Amino acid sequence: MALIDYAIVALYFAVVIGLGFWYRRRAARDLDAYFLGGKRLHWLALAMSGSVSNFDITGTMWIVTLIALFGMKSMWNHWMWGFLMGAFFLSYMGKWVRRSRVMTGAEWMLTRFGAGAAGRTARAAYTLMAVVTVVAFVGYAFQGIGKFASIYVGVDPKTCATVVFAVTTLYVLLGGLYSVVVTDVIQTVVLTLAAVLVAAIAYCHVTPEVLEGLRESDFGSLMPAWRLPHPETLPEAYAGYEFFGVLVILWVVKGLLLNLGGPAQMYDFQRFLAARDARDAAKIGAAWSAFLIVRWAMAMGMALLALTVVAEVADPEQFMPKVLQTFLPQGIRGLVIAGLLAAFMSTFSSTINSGASYLVRDLWQPLVRPRASERHLVRAGYVATLLIALAGMAIGWQVESIGRIFSWIMMVLGAAFAIPNVLRWYWWRLNGWGYAAGTLVGLAGAIAQPVLAPQMSNYAAFPAVCSLSLIGCLAGTFLTVPTDASVLAAFCRTVRPFGFWDPVRRQVEPSAHETAATSESLSLAAVNVVLGAVAILGSYLFPMYLVGHWHVYALLCFGAAALATMTLYFTWYRRLPGPAVEGDPQ
Repeated sequence: MALIDYAIVALYFAVVIGLGFWYRRRAARDLDAYFLGGKRLHWLALAMSGSVSNFDITGTMWIVTLIALFGMKSMWNHWMWGFLMGAFFLSYMGKWVRRSRVMTGAEWMLTRFGAGAAGRTARAAYTLMAVVTVVAFVGYAFQGIGKFASIYVGVDPKTCATVVFAVTTLYVLLGGLYSVVVTDVIQTVVLTLAAVLVAAIAYCHVTPEVLEGLRESDFGSLMPAWRLPHPETLPEAYAGYEFFGVLVILWVVKGLLLNLGGPAQMYDFQRFLAARDARDAAKIGAAWSAFLIVRWAMAMGMALLALTVVAEVADPEQFMPKVLQTFLPQGIRGLVIAGLLAAFMSTFSSTINSGASYLVRDLWQPLVRPRASERHLVRAGYVATLLIALAGMAIGWQVESIGRIFSWIMMVLGAAFAIPNVLRWYWWRLNGWGYAAGTLVGLAGAIAQPVLAPQMSNYAAFPAVCSLSLIGCLAGTFLTVPTDASVLAAFCRTVRPFGFWDPVRRQVEPSAHETAATSESLSLAAVNVVLGAVAILGSYLFPMYLVGHWHVYALLCFGAAALATMTLYFTWYRRLPGPAVEGDPQ
């Protein structure tokens, strides 16, 4: 990189650390301010923050790798992390989470299962799963940022990652969610500009010869193949993709379970809990996906450019940094790299902040210092942040492939809590003991798999861990007493979930008119989920096809997204709950 590129990156780091110092006093007032921003943050800022937190540098490198290796068929892969989650968030899940009125996803367990032994056990199980997941994702981020930065500074990837981790952890420590959200807004602007620049450069640089080769190879087709041809040519970390059709089925099932189960254990839950009211929470869900559109344009642009330098890169997971170094001019390169570092810092800070909230709010405070002062708890948050960062770094030093660790997190570790997380929302009979048993049995199976069966493929490990988790849920539930009726009634009345809640709903909503209204909300939510999914998928595919010069496909995708969005105005936006007023329980 040139001197101007280094100067731009250094300036960016100085700004975000400065913001951490600026918000230090405000964030240190109490635990609610440190972890939820005092619930005073604007919904658009929270949507930007959640969106750019998903726009992580490691994940983008992985997406570029997948597109370069498999073409547009790789879009099926992203079902595994629930990339259409915004459709569920906007339709109903964002409102449900906000109505819970807690601070963390683990604390939510007391709302659902009560404050007795069953609820506390479920809370502890959720916290353990959340912390394990957060630490695993930090290790995954460590692997990606090291591979990215090492291209430019000529230093060992793990050393690079350690330095970037240290800087990012500093500003998370200082400002809590305040600094995370404010810097995420800045990062959204920088990252959007960087993505548009990369997409434009790719559109202009890709030669007609390359495009003709792509068309002949079926690169632009979304139709998945049951079995990939020439699997021996795949990199070692992606050799398991040979039976692509089987994986597509598992990815879709996993994505649906993940989205039906609500926000995951990390920062997703936190963003909706920090909303001012249920109306804002639903709007966060809608805007969340909109800010991610430019990511797909950038990824497609980098993948197309990577195809022209593929012979020069031994590790396909380094396609992205190699493209930036080869094709971007001075100054613009520094801006784009700063934007991608922004993506990393945003994801890292959100993950670390949410993980620390679980350790402090759900382990330290209830089990060790129930009478601790707010100042003590904020300081405990500092310590928890450091511990999670160090644990993630330890994992990152042991891992060699982005794709391998991400697939394990999504398809094996994710299977441990997919079933319990779905049942907790839609089935009244699941109790705290059942949730805890399903989660802990699944977690044990997920952690044991790399040790006892390292050669087991994802399409075998995912159903196996899911089955263990389901058995644990059912055994724990039916061998113990149901959750107290008053707790279930309070949850049903406050959150207003649909699903298998009829025995409870008859007590809360005895009239036929109210029961019909609940059924109508279920059907409307289903319609809005489908419309939201069409709008999101069309919005993602449109810039990808546009950058690849598939103009007709781009126009069709844009039209589908526009039509679905216009319909949502009438079926969703005009039916949102009104703004909260003083004393409103939402």
